[in-house]
Amino acid sequence: MIQTIRNAWKIPELRKKILFTVFALLIFRIGAAVPVPFIDAEMLRDYLNSRSGTIFDLINAMSGSAFSMATVFALSIQPYINSSIIIQLLSVAIPALERLAKEGGEEGRKKIASITRYTTVAIALLQGFGYYSMIKSYNLLVLDGVSGLWAGLVIVLSFVAGSAFLMWLGEQITEFGIGNGISMILFAGIVSRGPQLVGMLWNGVRLYGKENLPAGTVTMPWWAAILVVVGMLAMVVFIVYISNAERRIPVQYAKRVVGRKMYGGQATHIPMKVNMSGVMPVIFAQSIASLPATIGAFIPSSSDPDTFWGKFLAVFDSAGVFYSVVYFLLIVGFSYFYAGMSFNPVEVANNLKKNGGFIPGFRPGKPTADFITKVLNKITMFGALYLGVIALAPIITGNLIGVASLGIGGTSVIIVVGVALETVKALEAQMLMRHYKGFLE
Repeated sequence: MIQTIRNAWKIPELRKKILFTVFALLIFRIGAAVPVPFIDAEMLRDYLNSRSGTIFDLINAMSGSAFSMATVFALSIQPYINSSIIIQLLSVAIPALERLAKEGGEEGRKKIASITRYTTVAIALLQGFGYYSMIKSYNLLVLDGVSGLWAGLVIVLSFVAGSAFLMWLGEQITEFGIGNGISMILFAGIVSRGPQLVGMLWNGVRLYGKENLPAGTVTMPWWAAILVVVGMLAMVVFIVYISNAERRIPVQYAKRVVGRKMYGGQATHIPMKVNMSGVMPVIFAQSIASLPATIGAFIPSSSDPDTFWGKFLAVFDSAGVFYSVVYFLLIVGFSYFYAGMSFNPVEVANNLKKNGGFIPGFRPGKPTADFITKVLNKITMFGALYLGVIALAPIITGNLIGVASLGIGGTSVIIVVGVALETVKALEAQMLMRHYKGFLE
């Protein structure tokens, strides 16, 4: 990866793209430190730390801790991601959107992008209002004589403006920078928490065994810190290996004569990624599995273990066995759902048939579609088990060393490694294109 960046830096045009991407990410990090007025950020941070295991943990990780600090970019790029997922699902359910996505061409893609942007603003409004309602209900506002209505309006609009600006910034990175802009912003937000994790490990080892420590202080023996570091390195290697793994289905094209020329006759393959659905099943599963704890965060009586909500939420403890089993099953279910949404065996079989292609040993049409479906189900199961292991590994490690805050590590590592691999491939593609361009000129 370092060698690829070094080679890309030598090309003036790619150097400009890299500098633009770095500058845009720097703007993102500066905005993530700009506080929204009328909010007691310190009390909010303490409150969110006491509510670990909720959906707030995931949002805070994606935003680079901007959510817990109540900054302008607190909602981060989450509204845009949710909007993209919703529009993608609706494109399957609503025929008009499906035709627009498949047959609309460039104009159709622009309309889909426009609909996604408006949906993003609507979702940001809902999330911003929900965030403000939570802050207000727990008396975390600092009004200083200002009207509560005006303070609420400023807070919600600040969150919406920050999310809309990040959406625009991501599109600029995609167009003028390197890689996918939205993914790069997610990458920057997660990586920015790295020093915090290192500091937590260092302080945990340094304070281990000492008495009269403040409540909530995380301590661990030296071997536990080494176990965390080695485990994260092993996880990165495993993710890189699976991310590049694919099942190749051989395809043969029949020879055909068109005019005086002969076409076809070559052998190729259909590449099917082992982890076809990426990190989406983990994000969906974590959002749903943490829903009870998220609801409980808005109910004051949930903090008392003797009340109904206290006992109910104890069952859905993010470090407990029941939560882990539900989490794992949801990951498997969403993996199959997302793979079925993104890959259609019948459509692939029909396209092969139209172009004179066939899979050796299978007749064109339904037999080919059935075989592709069988292969898809097998690799999806393997991909789902892989995601489940990566997602549960931090929870198991956290229980072993007594650090529950490692629970979201699996999702973060998958996103960081995936974005890094995509960016390197984008750089290599850019260099290869300019290499051939030099030969042609």
